[in-house]
Amino acid sequence: MSPEQYVQEKAAASGSSFYYAFLFLPPERRAAITAFYAFCREIDDVVDEVSDPMVAQQKLLWWRTEVQAAFAGRAQHPALQALMPHVPRFGIAQSSLQSVIEGCEMDLSQTRYLDYPGLSRYCHLVAGVVGEVSARIFGQTDDATTAYAHTLGQALQLTNIIRDVGEDALRGRIYLPVNELQRFDVKAHEILNRVPSDRFLALMRFQAERAQGLYDQALALLPNADRRSQKPGLMMASIYRTLLREIEARGYPVLRERVALTPLRKLWLAWKMQALGRF
Repeated sequence: MSPEQYVQEKAAASGSSFYYAFLFLPPERRAAITAFYAFCREIDDVVDEVSDPMVAQQKLLWWRTEVQAAFAGRAQHPALQALMPHVPRFGIAQSSLQSVIEGCEMDLSQTRYLDYPGLSRYCHLVAGVVGEVSARIFGQTDDATTAYAHTLGQALQLTNIIRDVGEDALRGRIYLPVNELQRFDVKAHEILNRVPSDRFLALMRFQAERAQGLYDQALALLPNADRRSQKPGLMMASIYRTLLREIEARGYPVLRERVALTPLRKLWLAWKMQALGRF
């Protein structure tokens, strides 16, 4: 299996909404973003699939060394072998890949965030940086697009956090800031035991309003000059914002179930943005 086949299978097998946004890209850009996404999946899988934190830490340390080797022309892993040919054209920095690893390392040592600025730092590493790299691959021409991409990445990550509250609780993680739990009188043990309440619903409404505000902010930051090139990111905004609205409409059942859109609905939302340029 070639590195290109490997990353294609990695991206498709994930079932992620990101895959649908890649389908409409020209071949070279699609190859680059698929390889970058496969790299991000590899790092994320270390945290999610390796039960021993010490083993996971060693794996992430290996990835740090592998990224350094890749930028020195000695990539061993197929994800990086597929990505490195695209690095010069799209200005992908080693520091960006290391930031993704740093963000996932936080999951090994931190299961709580005291406040939103702390959570925002985590979102910056695992999503904001990803958004910035993706924007360049998609065809960014205006420097102002970086702020849009970063803000959109934050919005997407907060949507993930809202969707995955129950699943994260099973892993002993609570990403919702401690001071906001206190503000709404929601106890950590209620989340860890997946016990819903009116107080929890109020907390979720607050989180959803913040995420919706970030989507609005991101769209306002996108320069007109790059609106066409950034359609893949706008597809992601459409898919994730629709998911968030679905969670809201269903009364935030996220402690007990994972709300998801069907593949057909994701494809429809992506196509609508590609063909009509609207949500």
